[in-house]
Amino acid sequence: MYNNILTKHRSFYKNYINFAARMKQQKVIISKNLHDTLSAAVGECAHDCLLVLVDETTKECCLPVVKDFDCMQEAKVITIGATDSHKTLDTLSHVWSEMQRYGATRHSLMVNLGGGMVTDLGGFAASTFKRGIPYINIPTTLLSMVDASVGGKTGINFGGLKNEIGVFNNARCVILDTTFLQTLDNENVLSGYAEMLKHGLISDEQTWAELLRNEAAVNSAAFAAAIEKSVAVKQRIVTEDPTEKGIRKALNLGHTAGHAFESLALERKPILHGYAVAYGLVVELYLCCIKTGFPQDKMRQTVNFIKEHYGRMTITCDDYPHLLELMHHDKKNVGSDINFTLLGNIGDIRINQTATEDEIKEALDFYREY
Repeated sequence: MYNNILTKHRSFYKNYINFAARMKQQKVIISKNLHDTLSAAVGECAHDCLLVLVDETTKECCLPVVKDFDCMQEAKVITIGATDSHKTLDTLSHVWSEMQRYGATRHSLMVNLGGGMVTDLGGFAASTFKRGIPYINIPTTLLSMVDASVGGKTGINFGGLKNEIGVFNNARCVILDTTFLQTLDNENVLSGYAEMLKHGLISDEQTWAELLRNEAAVNSAAFAAAIEKSVAVKQRIVTEDPTEKGIRKALNLGHTAGHAFESLALERKPILHGYAVAYGLVVELYLCCIKTGFPQDKMRQTVNFIKEHYGRMTITCDDYPHLLELMHHDKKNVGSDINFTLLGNIGDIRINQTATEDEIKEALDFYREY
């Protein structure tokens, strides 16, 4: 009996080590030839059924790019509604039902072709169907390339809160092909650029300054290099801390206030995630100045860039209690404190910082007046 128990514990420990290794080994491929890259990725994952998840937009704009590839000839396409308003339990249930209808098993493979909503929801659907099947992400927006598709976070919105339900589970690989950026309008490019700006702030002064200059055209080699650099920042952090116990919280800069803005907007007129992050950066960089000594000139430069390119979501003092309530629901919080990632300077990361409600209201005042 003792030997059986010991064997079970060894088996659990081995499975845990294997899980941790998978979390640290997510492959991110900067593709120069999507046909060959995707064919190789699909070929590496033995499967009895290939599923492709798209939304209504990527079905029209992006699926035609890959549907005639040899590796995609037997693919079963699942379509969901576009935009974050469809990142719901009902949509997730629809995806599960379609997977059942197509006869998917635990040996099947899913390819998520789309923006952050598709990769988040598709990754969660794959991670939970039959207790988990492998999946590949092909992000088609700048936001999903530099943020959502990389790092193993999957999930859906629930109860009016962003990403309330989900799991950590890496894609088998993430394939980045910048040709998809040609399908984007300027607003969606800016949405992704806000996450790149955040990566610059938590990285180094040169990267931050280059991003503020914003000189490269989207279809240029320089912009592709900036994307690769931005992805490398996130990849380095999530490899060190895959399940957000420590330094991965650096990636939450701008997101405590940003998710509150985004949740409030869902009740009114939805805004793109990157815009919410940009507005959250304004609030949290102000907190950086008053709490951790972030240089005011660098804060002003960043805020002026955001003001010029992102405008402002209109809020009033009457919205403060609801915004604070939303911040209190943030997953990073411990106890009753609202948790922030702040900076002492560019690249000087201070995780697990708190602010009083009065300090947050002061920062919201700054946001309204900047």
